[in-house]
This record gives sequence, structure tokens and C-alpha cells, in this order.
Amino acid sequence: MLSNRLLLTAVAPMVWGTTYLVTSEFLPPDRPLLAAVVRALPAGLLLIAVTRRLPTGDWWWRALVLGTLNIGAFLFLLFVAAYRLPGGVAATVGAIQPVLVGALSAGLLGEKLRTRTVVAGAAGVAGVSLLVLRADARLDTIGVLAAVGGAVVMACGVVLAKRWRSPAPVLATTGWQLTAGGLVLVPALFQVEGLPSAVTGVNVAGYAYLSLIGAALTYSLWFRGIGAMSPVKVTFLTLLSPLVATVLGWVALGQGLTAPQLLGALLVLAAVIAPQLVKEKKPCASPSSAQPVPSAAR
Repeated sequence: MLSNRLLLTAVAPMVWGTTYLVTSEFLPPDRPLLAAVVRALPAGLLLIAVTRRLPTGDWWWRALVLGTLNIGAFLFLLFVAAYRLPGGVAATVGAIQPVLVGALSAGLLGEKLRTRTVVAGAAGVAGVSLLVLRADARLDTIGVLAAVGGAVVMACGVVLAKRWRSPAPVLATTGWQLTAGGLVLVPALFQVEGLPSAVTGVNVAGYAYLSLIGAALTYSLWFRGIGAMSPVKVTFLTLLSPLVATVLGWVALGQGLTAPQLLGALLVLAAVIAPQLVKEKKPCASPSSAQPVPSAAR
């Protein structure tokens, strides 16, 4: 049976599945840096204000590293892919992330890279492809590289977030990462894009949703899940994002559902559930890590 903690963590990637719809329908065009900064920085500052906790000791640079990987670099690459690729291509490329996390967890956390993880990862990629990829999908080189880069940096961030256990509550740690991730993008925002001459009420609503719901709430649930469970199990939940995006396209945009898409949805659900059924052994403390890695309950 799936735990309540796992189900709560799953809320995060399900909400993230609305990103492509919100980006295309609510945000001004061709401004990935602005979208990333406005999504992360206000949410981070809000959480810091609520928790009234700042990093101490090594956590000044650790928060910067994690914020850059999990938030700054990832969100920028996510929005570049969202603007330059059809959602199906970006989602299919991003589906490689669970296998990347499995490989990194084996090297950095001492977790065994199981055959089931590789098979489930392949099923996840196949399922997402059937779910969202179209035969006439336009391939943009920069967009594909951005999607691959986003999967890589988030995989690194997820594993390091597990390896480095924060002494502060999860809301505070989330606030540090969101703030750091937003701040590292501010110079590039002004250098490359600048601020728009005007924003509409629709734009403001889109940014508010992405910041409060798509960042402050979801990343808090996400990092809470990483701290309590195996990163491999958690990262398979990201496959729910394209599933939600497809359902939204069907419900909100009147897009049809084909038999291959339904098969893809079943493959995605199987890929998400299969790793959760593996019982984890209690791991030993790693001498190079900041603390013992807790047993899995991604």
C-alpha cells in the first residue's frame, strides 16, 4: 500500500504538470528567465519570512548549490524547453531523470541500482512517449539540450538534497533553496531579457500561481518527501507531470485521447508504482556524508 507521505509528495509533480499549460496560456512569450525568477524568488522570501530562519555554517554554500541545481538552473532550463519545444518532446526527454537519480544514488548514497529501477525507467520513457509525443513534433536543438540539462541538474540536486540533511525545518530549507535559485538568475535576467514593458492581469495571475502553488507549496512537499524516502522512489513520481498535462489538455483544451495515449498512461502508472513496492534495507551511515541516510519509507 502506498503511504500517505508518498501520496503527499506526489502532489508536487502533479501540480508541476500544469506548468506547460500556464506558461503557454498565461505568461508573456519568450521570457524563460523572468518566469523562473518570479516563480522562485518571491516564494523563497515568503518562506524565509514565515520561518525566520537563515542558513548557518556550511549551509550557506550548500543552500546555494542546492538552490542552483534544484531551482535556478532547473527552472531556467525547464522554461527554455517549454518555450522552444512542444510539451511532449520536453516531457519525453525529462523522463530519463529517474534512471539518472538511480545511478547517482548508487554512487553517492550507496543505494543499489536495481534492475527493476532501470526497467521501470525505460517503461516510464516509453509511456511518456506514447502519452505526449507526436509524430510531427518539432525538434529544436537548444530546446532538447535544455530538457536534457534540466533532467541532469535536478537529478544531481535531488541526490545531494538527500545526502545533505538540513538542521532546519523543511519550510526553511525550501525557502533557502528557492531564494538562492532565484537570486542566481537575477543578473542573467537583467542582462539577457530585461523586464517587460507591461504585464497583464492574466500574466500576474499566472506568475502568482506558479510562485505560491507551483513553488512554495510543491517544493516544500517535494523536499519533505526526499528527506523521508529513497530519492529513486521519489523521482519516479515526476512521471506524473506529463500524465497530468495530458489530462489537462483533454479537459481544458478539448484535446482527444487516443488508444496509444491510454496505453502510455498505464505504462506511466506502472513505472511510478513498481519502484514503490521494493522494500528498502536500513542503510549504514556513509563516512563521507553529513549524517546517516535514513531508511526509505522519492
